[in-house]
Amino acid sequence: MRYLNPRKAEWPEADYVVGNPPFIGTARMRDALGDGYTEALRATHNDVPESCDFVMYWWNHAANLLRGAALECGGHATALAAEAALRPDAASPGRAALRRFGFITTNSLRQTFNRRVLERHMAASDSTGPAATPLSIVFAIPDHPWVDAADGAAVRIAMTTAEAGEHAGDLLRVLAEVPSSNDAANVSLGLQIGRIVSDLTVGADVGAAVPLDSNSLLSSRGVQVIGSGFIVTVEEAGALGLDRVPGIDKHIRPYLNGRDITATPRGVMVIDLFGLSVAEVQERFPEVYQWVRERVKPERDQNNRASYRDNWWIHGEPRRNFRPALDGLPRYIATVETSKHRFFVFLDAAILPDNMLVNIALDDARFLGVLSSRAHVTWALAAGGTLEDRPRYNKTRCFDPFPFPVCTDAQAGRIRELGEALDAHRKRQQALHPELTITGMYNVLEKLREGGVLTAKEKTIHEQGLVSVLRQIHDDLDAAVFDAYGWPATLTDEEILERLVALNHERAEEEKRGQVRWLRPEYQCPETAPTQDNTQQELQLPKDAPAAKTTAGATPEKLPWPATLPEQVQAVRAQRARLGPVTAETIAQTFQGRRSKQVTEILETLKILGER
Repeated sequence: MRYLNPRKAEWPEADYVVGNPPFIGTARMRDALGDGYTEALRATHNDVPESCDFVMYWWNHAANLLRGAALECGGHATALAAEAALRPDAASPGRAALRRFGFITTNSLRQTFNRRVLERHMAASDSTGPAATPLSIVFAIPDHPWVDAADGAAVRIAMTTAEAGEHAGDLLRVLAEVPSSNDAANVSLGLQIGRIVSDLTVGADVGAAVPLDSNSLLSSRGVQVIGSGFIVTVEEAGALGLDRVPGIDKHIRPYLNGRDITATPRGVMVIDLFGLSVAEVQERFPEVYQWVRERVKPERDQNNRASYRDNWWIHGEPRRNFRPALDGLPRYIATVETSKHRFFVFLDAAILPDNMLVNIALDDARFLGVLSSRAHVTWALAAGGTLEDRPRYNKTRCFDPFPFPVCTDAQAGRIRELGEALDAHRKRQQALHPELTITGMYNVLEKLREGGVLTAKEKTIHEQGLVSVLRQIHDDLDAAVFDAYGWPATLTDEEILERLVALNHERAEEEKRGQVRWLRPEYQCPETAPTQDNTQQELQLPKDAPAAKTTAGATPEKLPWPATLPEQVQAVRAQRARLGPVTAETIAQTFQGRRSKQVTEILETLKILGER
């Protein structure tokens, strides 16, 4: 059905808006509402990203009315001003009267794409001048149990109330849930008062962290096959030519999804024909061609997306932009997108990851160690949001903005050693006990940390997984990563987040000046990659970037002198690489203050270490 002249609904004039919009996710909107309505809705409300759930159209519309009401009241949020603004010739119904709105939504409100709607209105980033009236969330419960009266399904919901202007709010968190006889739950709530940010927390504004260039080009979700016929058993792979037909091993590969990692591996493989034309597939691998044509093409022929229909032998989302990042790596880091516990594992380069895995093109165990530490896990839990009651790892919010520590060689070596030990320990114990799962090990680890008494089943997992050893590795890893940051190990979660948000902003400012701490410079920025093997992250200046901001006829702005010796070494090394064979004095003049002595000492030390 096609809708002619669609337009936004005109809500009645009101002081307050309260609603419980339908819980329809973005992936289900077409099925639930129809193609015509969905397309008309998205075209009419074009200020809501198409990746948002249905409830966000209601939230956004109310936010526009609320901010418009504040504007028509001259920016005053008092009840008297609102009453005075009620007039027959108001610009649109409800605009001048609305004081607050409140909605019950799914707890996916906190997820990245939905959260962008909140962020825009809370920061007033869509307008300037008097119209830039922000709104504040003055009441919120980010995660609360709910029973769907229609089918009795248990879901998780969020509640939000918003008011124009900048205000503190009441944040209520669920402390305990006790089942009751009517399928609901008796809930105990704890109150926190303060400025509520877009991810429905009080305190460090993790949502305000920005992606860092240093982390760019390295992470992606795995492939989305769009066709169950691509997945084959080991026996089927053999019948299709694996270990018999030359070159086919690059196109029939081991395949892992989230459950393969968290629970019991299925032991399946996947046909991956990316990079081949259909004619090449038919000529080189005729058995595979016939298999895919008979088992995938009929399903793809019914797909609404033309690219899926036309390229039926290729995965629907083959991640073409991420594949170059994996070239040449013997292994890479992966984590399950939605999982009760946040852990990271190394996967062999031969494995093709599923869409529900978030993958990071780094093979150095130092990075796996940092990602597995309390610092990053705390960050990921705050930044990633949840799906129902399971935390999600969104690479855009969890990995891209995360500021890694700048390590000395000794610190990097220690974290690397512990990262290798962590990955090896889990894999060794699972190899010895095939029924042992990572989820089971971390369930027991969590209970040990809480001081709980293990059940008989948990005791078996504890013995098979050597969970106390796993705990010790994690404790040592946390200490090593805190040491690399230069932070005390006694920090609370909130203090960790505050420091990471501040460090994110500091790194972003560095990058504006052309200083980027590349995680993998030889891939991310090969023109500035060092020739020597350095465990310390490089502080790089792209060759085409100016050393500092200048204006016509003005002296170039000098760079700040880093606070720590490792950072000073990297800054001097980066300037030397940019300026070429110049004197220590010339390099020193690019920094603030009189730095000739320090620069000379650093250059002499680098020379002793073999750097010319």
